[in-house]
Amino acid sequence: MKHKVLFGPAGSPIKYKGAAYKAPKFISEEDLDSYEYQSPYGVRIGESAASTLKEESEKHDILVSMHAPYYINLCAKEESKLEKSIGHLIAAARAGEWMGAYRLVFHPGAYMNRKPAKAMEISKNTVNKLFEELESEGIEEFTFAPETTGKRTQLGNVSEVVELCASFDHFEPTIDFAHVHARGRGFLNKKEDYNCIFSIIEDNLDIDILHCHFTTIEYGRGGEVKHHTLDESDEYGPNIKDLLENLIDNGWNANIICETPLRDEDCLKMKKLYEEMI
Repeated sequence: MKHKVLFGPAGSPIKYKGAAYKAPKFISEEDLDSYEYQSPYGVRIGESAASTLKEESEKHDILVSMHAPYYINLCAKEESKLEKSIGHLIAAARAGEWMGAYRLVFHPGAYMNRKPAKAMEISKNTVNKLFEELESEGIEEFTFAPETTGKRTQLGNVSEVVELCASFDHFEPTIDFAHVHARGRGFLNKKEDYNCIFSIIEDNLDIDILHCHFTTIEYGRGGEVKHHTLDESDEYGPNIKDLLENLIDNGWNANIICETPLRDEDCLKMKKLYEEMI
């Protein structure tokens, strides 16, 4: 690993014009370290392209993750929607195996006006069914990474994501710090505000590298509204420096995926700040 903290864009770089599966070379030339391939509206990458992405990422030393479709809801009320969610996760796992993705990021779902405990119960049952189907499909190389969600109506606060990951093998968390901030209506305002997040993870999980997302974010009463650039951090939080100080002080290995509108350009700013701090 080149750094204890890696940095990469969510999706292809802003000025990159080629095929997404060939982006690692461009990302490496920018001096970034990782890449989160995006499949928000369905897994549409085939085996040939995914295998090329794996070859390119290994050649250029880029750590690849994949964002699964947005349509997933582990605790949907309708059986048909649960089956479709399982299908999306299986498709992501299959493509992720082809491309060598070390994490398969997905949004866990929504409460649907039910108590969080009931939504969690249904979600765990869905994951058990998912594992049965993955085994029957012969898919073995996968690590799902449920993401902390940005709206208060959604399953996916820090404790819920950690609970899911503690309950199953092949599950590791994605901590989206902007979502935590927005869901908490401005929760992360200083370095110390991150302590409870890291404490929950340390007390319940044993992970080698923390997969995380970062952007400055606008929020309202219900949580997330809009992503903003790092240059807007004086108006919108959280502040990347607070996160980096925590990672450095606590010796965390992390992969920070930048989700601002200027994903790779802001990512380079994050990495420059990190290198100055260490």
